Amino acid sequence: MCRLFGFRSVINSQVHSSLLHAENALHDQSQRHPDGWGIAYYLERVPHLVKSSDTALNDQLFKRVSGVVSSHTVMAHIRKATQGEHTILNSHPFQYGNWIFAHNGNLNNLERHRGDLLDLISPGLRKFILGNTDSELIFFILLTEIQKNHSLDTTDIPIDLLKINIENALRKIVFITGPLINRERPKPNENYISFLLTNGRVFLGFQGGQPLKYCTHKTKCPERDDCPHFSNICESPTAPGRKINHLIFTSEKIEGVNVWNTMEPGDLVGVDHTMNFFKEKLKVPFED
Repeated sequence: MCRLFGFRSVINSQVHSSLLHAENALHDQSQRHPDGWGIAYYLERVPHLVKSSDTALNDQLFKRVSGVVSSHTVMAHIRKATQGEHTILNSHPFQYGNWIFAHNGNLNNLERHRGDLLDLISPGLRKFILGNTDSELIFFILLTEIQKNHSLDTTDIPIDLLKINIENALRKIVFITGPLINRERPKPNENYISFLLTNGRVFLGFQGGQPLKYCTHKTKCPERDDCPHFSNICESPTAPGRKINHLIFTSEKIEGVNVWNTMEPGDLVGVDHTMNFFKEKLKVPFED
């Protein structure tokens, strides 16, 4: 399946170590996930997106971009296609305005359900769908639900309200396609929707049947003596409602000083625009 990586931090952070040099870096994982890649990052709160349909392992552009990107907010994706052609339009992440989305999953019988899923998307957003993946449909269904209560230009949406919008969107999707499956080796005709979603300030990850891990602190920060933002929270576990200095998501554990937590099926984890930590289980049906 696809591989996800992303972070939100109070300081500009480089991504080359996690994407290129760490043990089990995303670059190396692309050998098993060869159908394209993408990196999204924010500069001056404006999203920038670089994508390719090539394999990251052999793509010099992936290495160049990974080496220079430094941002408060980054999302990366390595694709192994389940739905949609092998084209750059179907490579993740996807973007609309400030919103960036990447997905690891599959919707059962997509072509049979495509019309009903499109009906869940507002006409104003539907015209911006450029590819033919299930992932892009999910993204715009999420945006449609968010747009019912908030302007998509707003970056400081309360995360508890955003959670309700996401839960409503996912429940509508599984009502059409069937309950989600949590299985290490899913079958092509099963539903699983794990994803990352951000507008540059709020950053969320959802475990919808495929593995997702998160990190909010390190065993010992290698920059503790030099970083102006260093505090005890950088090396201590946290709880919902408390501020953190960084949040990292990954599909597979990346070796190093980060302390990884495994998300359970239905978990929504994230930070709001003030870096308050959030973790809650959504009421989305999973198969028993």
